[in-house]
Amino acid sequence: MTDEPLILGIETSCDETGVGIVRGHTLLADALASSVEQHARFGGVVPEVASRAHLEAIVPTMDRALKEAGVTLADIDAIAVTCGPGLAGALLVGVAAAKGYALAAEKPVYGVNHLAAHVAVDTLEHGPLPEPAIALLVSGGHSSLLLVDDLARGVTPLGATIDDAAGEAFDKVARLLGLPFPGGPYIDREARAGDPAAIGFPRGLTAPKDLAAHRYDFSFSGLKTAVARWVEARQRAGEAVPVADVAASFQEAVCDVLVRKALDACRTNGVETLVIGGGVAANSRLRVMAEDRAAAQGIRVRVPRPGLCTDNGAMVAALGSHLVAAGVAPSRLDLPADSAMPLTTVSV
Repeated sequence: MTDEPLILGIETSCDETGVGIVRGHTLLADALASSVEQHARFGGVVPEVASRAHLEAIVPTMDRALKEAGVTLADIDAIAVTCGPGLAGALLVGVAAAKGYALAAEKPVYGVNHLAAHVAVDTLEHGPLPEPAIALLVSGGHSSLLLVDDLARGVTPLGATIDDAAGEAFDKVARLLGLPFPGGPYIDREARAGDPAAIGFPRGLTAPKDLAAHRYDFSFSGLKTAVARWVEARQRAGEAVPVADVAASFQEAVCDVLVRKALDACRTNGVETLVIGGGVAANSRLRVMAEDRAAAQGIRVRVPRPGLCTDNGAMVAALGSHLVAAGVAPSRLDLPADSAMPLTTVSV
């Protein structure tokens, strides 16, 4: 027997309907329903389609998670739900569901930050998070560097994307190369057969003058444009586009900037642990590059397995478990969905 609380997490911020159940740092269930195939024909996520998909999936996904964990709703000690940031309509589905289940079962509810949950999910694989730590969060909508002193109370933003996030750049470059949506996994796959040094694509915001003003910020819009111009030049010349080399060179440029700035943040802040989360953290080159460069500097890298990097209910449950253990008060039942929820707010 254990006295650790049993926490259920609900995630509906974008195109994944996730319900996870954890006890302490132990993952008991991670049920997921994805609507990515419905968005693929549009080349990106359509908010209205995502919201309807969440409505259809939330109850079956909840039932599947409870069955997988071998528990009932009555056994749950608290419910955590992503209330921001994300797509407004999609968030509302999850928040409304969490309120309904919380009322029906007379359980407390915790409205949590989606990005903080990407940090917390690592505890399910590697145990308690050393604090302080630096967190690099990279996904379709966010590229952020955070100083995590006390995850339950708040985080300190160090830098963020000022235009295209890393995942968004992957999607756009994949489209240029005729690869399917979402672009990240397909570029990663193509890059394995390519030469990462074949094309010298730019590293955004790494020049001395840029570092002075944007030391920890990211910009991938110029890189995306450079890839587009390179591909267009080949096509105008009637030459074949070496997809594998373009993918590998583009991926190398993105990963180089992400890792370089993250390790700089670790050194500057005297932090020995780097946590990488978000969908792009599943990228194989990013994981290898981060671990190799960090090891040379005596910095430990923690990255969850790929299945926990993308949006899921387990990460929300993990953050909920952390909040309960830290004695954080639950949210009011009139908690809102906040599509622009700031990084500094871990729970509401």
